Amino acid sequence: MRPAARAAWAALLLLAPGAAGAQRVQAVGPVALTVSDMDRALRFYTEVLPFRVVADTVVGGVAVSRLQGIPTPRLRAVTLALGDETLRLLDWPGIGRPVPADSRSNDLWFQHVAIIVSDMDRAYAALAAHGVEHISTAPQLLPAWNPNAGGISAFYFRDPDGHALEILHFPPGKGDPKWQRHGGRLFLGIDHTAIAVGDTERSLAFYRDRLGFRVAGESLNHGPEQERLNNVAGARVRITALRAPSGPGIEFLEYLTPRDARPAPALRQADDLAHWQTVVTATDLDALLRQLRAAGAEVVSPGVVDLPDRALGFARSMLLRDPDGHAVQLVAP
Repeated sequence: MRPAARAAWAALLLLAPGAAGAQRVQAVGPVALTVSDMDRALRFYTEVLPFRVVADTVVGGVAVSRLQGIPTPRLRAVTLALGDETLRLLDWPGIGRPVPADSRSNDLWFQHVAIIVSDMDRAYAALAAHGVEHISTAPQLLPAWNPNAGGISAFYFRDPDGHALEILHFPPGKGDPKWQRHGGRLFLGIDHTAIAVGDTERSLAFYRDRLGFRVAGESLNHGPEQERLNNVAGARVRITALRAPSGPGIEFLEYLTPRDARPAPALRQADDLAHWQTVVTATDLDALLRQLRAAGAEVVSPGVVDLPDRALGFARSMLLRDPDGHAVQLVAP
């Protein structure tokens, strides 16, 4: 982050929590990611994973180019559903930079979605039968000494383009109670999207104080299980869970150790395969834009963009980046 921008975010930390963003955010979702081959991606997400296609839309024109910050004749967006939550695959005419082959879970461009399963052993066996690429060595059961995470089991893996994904199992008494009402289904829905952050307080200034998310939980995870889960030696992770009134949560992963996280590349755009964008429905986008610009936020769009129709589910939107470079697409309800 540039020194001037860092100073602006430092000033933003002085704001009273929740004062600026109160009641702004309404919902999260879909979480979107860029893919290089839509047919291959759809086979993975609908055959290896049981997402279902709910919309397949091609949009283009000046408004889409202005919104996404790159010139493009068209964008194909396929929206997938699993349970109550949605994921969106973005296919551009050109292919941007790939996900770095040496990406680590503590690099600040890291993002994943956590897919809840009713039975970890069965879900892992289903993924292993399709030969998915591991990030974790195997599913990890988090230890009982950890009051907030004990008894949760998790496994990280990759899709064909190298995007990180997680399957997660909550025991009774942990997580949203709806995950216990599965009716025998194996893959249930998306609980949250997780992002690596360099400084939790700085990220809270953006998500909580500017946008109005509420903090829903915190945990400090470490030990051999966490190291094998993230595939990061010496991992000691401060986890902060945020929620909007509806939709998946956003979870911060701040690695207290090791402190060797690499920042997101300065020059990046929406057709890069490392690009994710989290769609957040919020009120009063014009006021938010003024406040975010005053705070030094990186706004990718030239402003709030009016689209010619609601083909993507919204008619007004803007794309910006959080303090660590993660893309957030704010849309009007």
